[in-house]
Amino acid sequence: MDHEAVLAAYDRQLRRDAHTDSPGARVERAGAVVRQTGAEHDWNGVHWADIDATTADAVIAEQVRHYTALGREFEWKLHSHDRPADLADRLRAAGFVPEPPETVLVAEVADLPTEPVLPEGVRLLPVTDASGVQLMADAHEVAFGEDGSGLGERLAKRVLTQLTETPDTLVAVVAMAGDEPVSSARMEFCPGTDFAGLWGGGTAPQWRGKGIYRALIAHRARIAAERGYRYLQVDATDDSRPILERLGFVPLSVTTPYVYTP
Repeated sequence: MDHEAVLAAYDRQLRRDAHTDSPGARVERAGAVVRQTGAEHDWNGVHWADIDATTADAVIAEQVRHYTALGREFEWKLHSHDRPADLADRLRAAGFVPEPPETVLVAEVADLPTEPVLPEGVRLLPVTDASGVQLMADAHEVAFGEDGSGLGERLAKRVLTQLTETPDTLVAVVAMAGDEPVSSARMEFCPGTDFAGLWGGGTAPQWRGKGIYRALIAHRARIAAERGYRYLQVDATDDSRPILERLGFVPLSVTTPYVYTP
């Protein structure tokens, strides 16, 4: 894989030319910034900023004013190759709080396994309606505990909206052990780009290490191949990164969410 070429495509297609990931949100090109603004349960934040040391502070302040006026918490999605080099320090000085960094990993769909291998007693259930979305939220809660319950509820609202209004932009699935949801994952499509994004995959503690996460990757890789996407992209935690690298994903950048709460 040509790292520089793929990184340039990633920046251009997913950040500078970003499309909304929710029917209720809009992507705005406001001066030097590409940002998304939506409802409270939507992702609100900055995708891209064409700034330097002389303009960064003013642009940061303008985003704070914009989202604060709407009463929205928002995220500046900082990448390790973004400029200026001290942008992280400037965001902290403006009141942003960093969350744990994740590694942006990319793989060519053609190089990935596409046949899911599941442990005995586990099946994959496609999510197509409100009952499936509730199973996703339940799986998120068993995977992450009470700390993840609020996120699970917000995610459920967003997924249900996408399934209802723009079903061609999303595939979601729940891993079921009998009648119990033990993991869930989704894939979001960016029409007109080479990339499909993988999200989720957190698994209930007693089911970890049994291949469910890898099976969810293979399931989604098959669908991405059928739809003609070239790359799968993941913002990977330290837990999932080793699994993904063994499957053939390679690091592209490191992304850190800087969150501002009005």
